[in-house]
Amino acid sequence: MHKPIMKYLLKLFNRRARREAEDALLPKLPLKDRYFLFQTLLRENNRVLLSMADMGEKLSGEYLFDRQYILSTMRTISNAVLGIIENLEKLTAGKYRRLYAQYHGIRIALEEILSPRKEVPVSDLTIPLDDLTVEQSDMAGGKIAHLGEIRRHLSLPVPEGFSITAYASKRFLEHNKLTDQINTMLQELDLGKVGEINEMSRRIQDMVTSAELPDDLLKAIQTSVENLSIGDRGREPGRVSVRSSAILEDGEFSFAGQYATFLNVPLELVPQRYKEVVASLFTPRAIFYYKTKGLSEEEIVMAVGVLRMINADTGGVMYTADPNDTEQNIMIINVARGLGKAVVDGLVEPDYYTVSKKTGSLVEKKITRQTVMLVCSEEGDIVERPVPDDLRGTPCLSEAQITTLFTYASALEKYYGQPQDIEWAIDHDGRLFILQSRRLKIAKVERGRLEVPRRIEGHAILLDRGIIACRGIGHGTAFVLKDEADLNDFPEGGVLVARHTSTKFVTVMTKALAIITDIGGVTGHMASLAREYRVPTILDTEIATTAIRHGQEITVDAFNGTVYEGKVEKLLEYASQKNDIYKDTPLYKTLDKVLKWVVPLNLIDPEGANFRPEHCKTFHDITRFAHEKAMAEMFLIGKGHDARGGTIPLGKEGPLDAHFLDMDGGVREGTKVATPEDILSIPFAAFLKGLLSIPWPEPRATDVTGFLGMMATIATTPESELYRAGQQSFALIASNYMNFSIRLGYHFSMVEAYAGENRNDNYIKYFFKGGGAAVDRRLRRVKLITELLKMLDFKVTITEDVINASLTKFKQADIEKKCMVLGKLTVYTKQLDLIMYNDALIDQRIAEFVNEHINT
Repeated sequence: MHKPIMKYLLKLFNRRARREAEDALLPKLPLKDRYFLFQTLLRENNRVLLSMADMGEKLSGEYLFDRQYILSTMRTISNAVLGIIENLEKLTAGKYRRLYAQYHGIRIALEEILSPRKEVPVSDLTIPLDDLTVEQSDMAGGKIAHLGEIRRHLSLPVPEGFSITAYASKRFLEHNKLTDQINTMLQELDLGKVGEINEMSRRIQDMVTSAELPDDLLKAIQTSVENLSIGDRGREPGRVSVRSSAILEDGEFSFAGQYATFLNVPLELVPQRYKEVVASLFTPRAIFYYKTKGLSEEEIVMAVGVLRMINADTGGVMYTADPNDTEQNIMIINVARGLGKAVVDGLVEPDYYTVSKKTGSLVEKKITRQTVMLVCSEEGDIVERPVPDDLRGTPCLSEAQITTLFTYASALEKYYGQPQDIEWAIDHDGRLFILQSRRLKIAKVERGRLEVPRRIEGHAILLDRGIIACRGIGHGTAFVLKDEADLNDFPEGGVLVARHTSTKFVTVMTKALAIITDIGGVTGHMASLAREYRVPTILDTEIATTAIRHGQEITVDAFNGTVYEGKVEKLLEYASQKNDIYKDTPLYKTLDKVLKWVVPLNLIDPEGANFRPEHCKTFHDITRFAHEKAMAEMFLIGKGHDARGGTIPLGKEGPLDAHFLDMDGGVREGTKVATPEDILSIPFAAFLKGLLSIPWPEPRATDVTGFLGMMATIATTPESELYRAGQQSFALIASNYMNFSIRLGYHFSMVEAYAGENRNDNYIKYFFKGGGAAVDRRLRRVKLITELLKMLDFKVTITEDVINASLTKFKQADIEKKCMVLGKLTVYTKQLDLIMYNDALIDQRIAEFVNEHINT
């Protein structure tokens, strides 16, 4: 028995060599620097989580945002994630450099979404309408390109004209060095500041209208105007209309009424009116429209159509379907005397006709008494004139004209294969012309969202507290989770009720109708997952797992934070109601595409085989991986550290021989030998309070078996572990942080904790190994500690006599309480393995500790 003891004593004299060998394996970065890196990484991690939470809220469709919001938020997230990787690299001496490759792969994917290359095609500066088809929409804009298509392929009457192309607009702005200047001004706009938008709009429009046209563009416009005159069989066209035809206009986006159109323009004024149409890209309403649709400045390019002016006798609009109820199977005609602009601008109450889509026969008509109309003036432009008395109250259209309109409209709808919105005019000679045809927007038949009542009378309230992570209504049977392994039994349509949030809940989110937890934050990983899966979620209720019974039928109102007993039919009326107003817009689709590279979490289990850098597919994966590895690195930071230089000894309040190194604000300045009152570190002070609050046990009285087991353990313990039994305990501390390596006899434990105001940063890690007793007695102590840790909300992993435990995202006050209990547990279990001679003692000692040190 003496041989192993002698070996142990000899090793005490050789500690220096052992320590130096271990220190040589550590990164050379000073400990304080590593701690500050860790702090910075936590701050960047929180920036990412907060930004992800905010973008998730925007995705709900209930908050106004624009493309610039997506760009600026992604810059914030992208920079923060890069900072996380850089800090982790320094903290771990380059152990996880593979994260850079994953990061850059994600960045490339995001760039393709956020900065698609939409080059304006090089083309002639002007193109005759007869040479245009829909294939030239990227040159002439949708409006004018479709008119060319209709004129060429359907042989329907369309006024002669030409396009001043998108490339011409690009040349015009670049010639005056306006492109970059305007884009910068637009990117800085805040949609919430109307006055700022109006002022910026005025400045940009003035810049455009006062700019000079390049000589080649001016000549091209003048030549095309001359050719238009010649092409009219020698007749002077007299006047033209100069109409907007932006690249995205009349396609997926209507831009209805957003841009300028000038009617009855004298030929010599076409160049100036052209500049004014280009400038109308930047009216306040046009800016707001494109920004809320999620379009980039590079996509907003103006082509312009110049058409022979139709001096209309009547004009209006025809829909080839009822946009609010396509099942009626009718076409709708609105018409007024004079120019159709009075109809599209809503200046007059037009005549109203409906005709059968099957037969073209008149179904309904409503004739109004129109008193004013818009007409072309002899001087140019348009003016308002009174409708002659004999025409007031008489139909604007004859039956023959209605039939012609029906024939043209049917041909257009058939050709394009979808309902059409058609502008038309009939000149003084009775000739009907198509001025525009675009896809008709059909409204979704859906009730608008109503306010969810704050209280539903007649139903018992089980819970009325917590924070909303994802809005919605859910109803189902409560599944109160006791152990994460029970997630395998989670039923379809259940409501998950849990003590603590966990990323593993993602496995049931497609089945869960709601989630409620006692503990958790809205910016945590699981909250992000809940928003991604649109699961109504209430967090931080504190009492859900006790207020709600397993198997109980409940209704969750995650608008007001209320849980009702039973099924509340009135609330279920709102369950499927979602604000989908933006969900068909490119802005929403862009945000949705972006978040697929940001929010999804694939790295669920830190112990899983895929918890590796190469499996990080999203920014969330990278932050999750880095956060976990940074905590692991800090947990190991005290191992093998040479504690002799610059450390402060802890006074002899107990038999523990301990030193600590203050990294930042963890102890009163000037302290040489610390007392508990000198400790400013929040978690370390709490731990010491527990450590010193109960008497340290005298050497445990043990039986012969226990003594022999202890000697056997010493004889078989590796030398590298034996010599450590005589080492001092050592702590790294800061104002919010502790990492305490505790060596008591033949067992070793480590407690690491962070306790700050941001609950996402907060955590405790606990490690325990060893003991001097026989294996069975050591395992009984392990069982006792494990059960107590679970009561404290730790997740525990056991391997033989080694305990690894952790908890995360508790409030600061809760972290302090748990650290204090761990301090008590450290004292209570010292040498306890020596007397754990049967299993009955486990429950006995657990009850004793709970009654004396947890419930008090």
